[in-house]
Amino acid sequence: MISEFSIKRDSDQQASGYDRVVSFLKEQLIHGHLKEGDMLLPERELALRLNVSRPVVREALRALAIIGAVEIQHGVGTVIRQPDATALGEFFSIGLAHHARAVDDVMEARVAIECQAIRLACARATSIDFIQLAGGIDDIRATIGDPVAGARADFEFHRLIVQASRSDTLISIYSVISDLLLRSHLNRRREVATVEGINRDIEQAHVEILEAIEARDADAADAVLRRHFAIGAQIRSSALPNREGAE
Repeated sequence: MISEFSIKRDSDQQASGYDRVVSFLKEQLIHGHLKEGDMLLPERELALRLNVSRPVVREALRALAIIGAVEIQHGVGTVIRQPDATALGEFFSIGLAHHARAVDDVMEARVAIECQAIRLACARATSIDFIQLAGGIDDIRATIGDPVAGARADFEFHRLIVQASRSDTLISIYSVISDLLLRSHLNRRREVATVEGINRDIEQAHVEILEAIEARDADAADAVLRRHFAIGAQIRSSALPNREGAE
C-alpha cells in the first residue's frame, strides 16, 4: 500500500531566498526588533542563520539600502537607518507615472489626509505653526499671479497644516506623495488662471482655513477645508467641463 504524501511545497519553500531575507528583515524593522543605529551581523553569519547564500543576503541588503532602510558601510558593516521619505516619494511617483488618473487619485488621498490633519492641528498647533501658516498666506498673496510660484506657495501652506498635526504617520505619507501633489497644484493653477475672481477666492479661502485653526475649532476647520476643496472642484469643473477634477 502506497503511503500518503504531499506534493505541495511549504510556503517557505515557495518563496525565493531573497524574498525570505527581505521579509524577515522587514518584519524585524516593523516590530521594533531592529532600530535605527543597530548594526547587523556580518553577511556570512546572516546567511548561515537565514539558511541562504551570501550573495542572496548581499542582494537583499542592497535593495533595503536603496530605500534608505539600511546603510552599508564598507569595512564596518550594515547599519539600520530611518528611510528617507523623499526617496520613497520618488519610487511612488515613478510607479504611478503611467497611470492616467494618478494625480486625481492622489488628490482623493490628500483630502483624507488633510481633513484629519487639520483636526489634529486644532489641538496640537503651536505658536510657531501659526506664524509659519501666516507666512504661507503672505507667500500666496505675493505669488498669486504666477501659476508656478503660486502653486508652490499653495502646496507649502497645505504641507504646513499637515506638519502642525504632529502626526508622524500623516506627515510621512504626505511627504511620500508630495511630488504628485505639487504637480496637481500646478496643473490646477494653470487651468483656472482665467476664471474671474479666482485669485481673490484662493487668498480668502486660505485666510479662513488659518482662522479656523487658530480658533481651535476642529469641526469648523474641517468644514472650511472641505468647502475649499469643493469650491475648487466646482471652479475647475466649470472651466474644464469635459474633465473631472478636485481642488
